[in-house]
Amino acid sequence: MKLVTVVGNRPQLVKAAPLSLALRDAGIDEVVVHTGQHWDDELSQVFIDELGLDEPRYRLDLRTADVARLSPAIRGVLEDERPDLMMVLGDTNSTLAGARAATEAGLRVAHVEAGLRSGDLEMPEERARIEVDRLAALLLCPDERSAETLRAEGATGRIEVVGDVMADATLRFAPLARERVPPPHHPGSYVVATVHREANVRPERLRRIAEGLSRLEAPVVLPAHPRTAATLHAERIPLGENVELREPFGYLAFASTASQARVIATDSGGLQKEAYWYRVPCVTMRPSTEWVDTVAAGANTLVDDDPDAIVAAVRAAVFPAGAPPLYGDGHAASRIADALLRA
Repeated sequence: MKLVTVVGNRPQLVKAAPLSLALRDAGIDEVVVHTGQHWDDELSQVFIDELGLDEPRYRLDLRTADVARLSPAIRGVLEDERPDLMMVLGDTNSTLAGARAATEAGLRVAHVEAGLRSGDLEMPEERARIEVDRLAALLLCPDERSAETLRAEGATGRIEVVGDVMADATLRFAPLARERVPPPHHPGSYVVATVHREANVRPERLRRIAEGLSRLEAPVVLPAHPRTAATLHAERIPLGENVELREPFGYLAFASTASQARVIATDSGGLQKEAYWYRVPCVTMRPSTEWVDTVAAGANTLVDDDPDAIVAAVRAAVFPAGAPPLYGDGHAASRIADALLRA
């Protein structure tokens, strides 16, 4: 079997590591296409270097998140490679562009992380999830809740619960990260913050989030996405002396830093799950989340962009004793490989 996998951003590159290994072990010929949706070396190349991934066979280097530009370029790869199947991961514009390109080429689509819903249609990621799940022939769900969502929506693709491949990556790399990279402060004494979503880098929201982080007593380590740093600079948004604005971290450095923090404050979907697996309480600076089980377990608090709520939630954050296992056991990649062979 020949499979084309589309990746375009940091989380997809992390997911690609255990997946590529499992596909290789299963005898599947994988052709990786990197769209270049994230083109900054600190956000992409470092993952390939640090995780020991093979170089993508195709680097489109488009430096855009425009689906209308991404999709035709991916379609060209499909015409050259003529694979049996297309695999897309998550909910980015690269995910959507890959699914559209494959559908236009008459190719079946497998969607990793199928069935996730935040209920917030203002999020472009939510709209992408819904469309990709409608196009996919194989729906690879992280949990039974996601599978039930797809059944309720009348999804026509084959639904399989496989667990979350990010759990595979986290369990594999977090211990190695802590061995190799010391944390920036004493473990458990600092907050890690990430802010990158399009809605949150709008000046008015970013200003409120920055205010909340600046009012915390603990050091706040803020590795800034390039567009976040650009808005902070252009709008002259002040940060408190406790907020340490950093360049983006490499994967291992970030895994070490995040897994040893007292609290993680983020707008990232993936980092909400990683915080849970790290057993670090999470404060999510969004009005909604697709990872609702982390909230139900008491490990994750939604605060939107309210400075007072950010301060209160971080101060009160404690990872709950007896929190149940969520989103897989570290063997999702092998289950996905098996499902693909049966597709």
